[in-house]
Amino acid sequence: MVYGCDGPWWKHRKGLPDFHGLKICWASNGLEGFPDIRRVKIAASGGNRYLDDLQMKIGTVGAGGNSGFQALNLAVQFGAKRILLVGFDMTDRNGIHWYGRNTWHGANNPNESNFRRWIEAFDKAAPVLSAMGVQVINTFQGSAMRCFPRRSIEDMLAEWQ
Repeated sequence: MVYGCDGPWWKHRKGLPDFHGLKICWASNGLEGFPDIRRVKIAASGGNRYLDDLQMKIGTVGAGGNSGFQALNLAVQFGAKRILLVGFDMTDRNGIHWYGRNTWHGANNPNESNFRRWIEAFDKAAPVLSAMGVQVINTFQGSAMRCFPRRSIEDMLAEWQ
């Protein structure tokens, strides 16, 4: 599965034509010409106030302010019990986050207030996930997010084989 929240992200990548698995998006803008991309809803409470909680209703995800949170929510709905988070730095200590600035048309770039909101959403979700028996590991050693244990990808893949 590939999840990308923003239509411009999909448009920039031309709908990932070489990926033949499940493609999911929330936004409707920028998806013209990509009929294989499925849509989900983001939970809201009136108007445009999106909810940052995990959602268990199939086809609806919590916002969390970012596509990583939404993808985690989908993974839980799909029944995942072990999840590795890769690249979840949650900071722009050097003026950019781990993969650089988003430069395509319509791209957004996070700032410190975004990161705070994102971390709060994950902090709130962590005990819920634990109570559900979902193990979440953050593989980004320099992450500002502290709610999940940190381990290397290599260690976890070896352990989970």
